[in-house]
Amino acid sequence: MGRAFQNRKESMAKTSDQNAKVYSKFSREIYVTAKSGGVDPDGNLALRSLLDRAKRAQVPAHVVEKALDKAKGGAGEDFAVARYEGYGPGNVMVIIDCLTDNPNRTFGDVRQAFTKTKTKIGTQGAVSHMFDHCAIFVFAHDDEEAVLDALMEADVDVTDIENEADQITVFTPHSEYFKAKQALSDAFPELTFEVDEIQFVPQTTTEISGDDVALFEKFLDMLNDLDDVQNVFHNANI
Repeated sequence: MGRAFQNRKESMAKTSDQNAKVYSKFSREIYVTAKSGGVDPDGNLALRSLLDRAKRAQVPAHVVEKALDKAKGGAGEDFAVARYEGYGPGNVMVIIDCLTDNPNRTFGDVRQAFTKTKTKIGTQGAVSHMFDHCAIFVFAHDDEEAVLDALMEADVDVTDIENEADQITVFTPHSEYFKAKQALSDAFPELTFEVDEIQFVPQTTTEISGDDVALFEKFLDMLNDLDDVQNVFHNANI
């Protein structure tokens, strides 16, 4: 995979250029995760990890508490996961993850972003086979061998590990996320994760230039404006 995270951060960036939108997306995801798995982070590992990410993103405590209270009450919307794939401007491969309470509306809104940029939404699996679905952990550490040993002892399937300027980046299959995080936390109790997320990492990048750049930025802005869109992954190299 080789330096995929360090060299392709922009390709994996979330659509999160405004704080209010970041908070809204976290609020919805916290609500869904807590409602499905319980509001106790000790018994809901997905929620615990999500709350850690929200803290790193500086999501206000009142936003988190409101989402948890809503989940605790048991009422509210029923959201479902929806994933759309296609080719955006410049023939860039795109994966769009959504949480929706109205799949028909969400599909129509996402499709419009493709249509208005003269591109086309694809079928399920159209581009995802060109991405690695990875758990990614980034943290400060100076001993790559010790990190790898800890993961091996916990029987974690490590796809790749990188060490640059005393910063370790670990890649594992997405299914190994919780096991890998627990192994790292147990082995290095003082460890602070700069990144611990499941991402779609592109296997190759597509270079875009000229008019395609502006069109691609418009495409991302349109998706970012949609409340149902949680994450956008792409392989653009601008």
